[in-house]
Amino acid sequence: MKKILIIDDDTYILSSFSRILSKRGFEVETAETGKQALEKLKQGSFDLALIDVCLPDMEGTDLLENAKKELEKTVKIMLTGHPSVKTSDKATFEGADTYIVKPIRMDELISVINFFLKLKQEE
Repeated sequence: MKKILIIDDDTYILSSFSRILSKRGFEVETAETGKQALEKLKQGSFDLALIDVCLPDMEGTDLLENAKKELEKTVKIMLTGHPSVKTSDKATFEGADTYIVKPIRMDELISVINFFLKLKQEE
């Protein structure tokens, strides 16, 4: 069972993504802040992380930078409702595998998740 960490301060996104991904057979944990995410990353590894760019205590790109070691073998998907070239560039520089603009249809997100998990498995 693949483990996913969802990091977003929007409780609706956390609950809906968590519920849907759990029904698809993923083990899901959530974090509302960068600090909570860092604690969860230190406790165990995840196959994939969905990371909101705008967190209440830090930018998602800063989380990538601060957790490079913990996220080294993790697929990193950045989510944002406010896209910018600067943020996209920084996310890529810090090791994000892809950058998705919200809102996203759940079937599209699941396709992206499955694609990157399969790609990572083939490495």
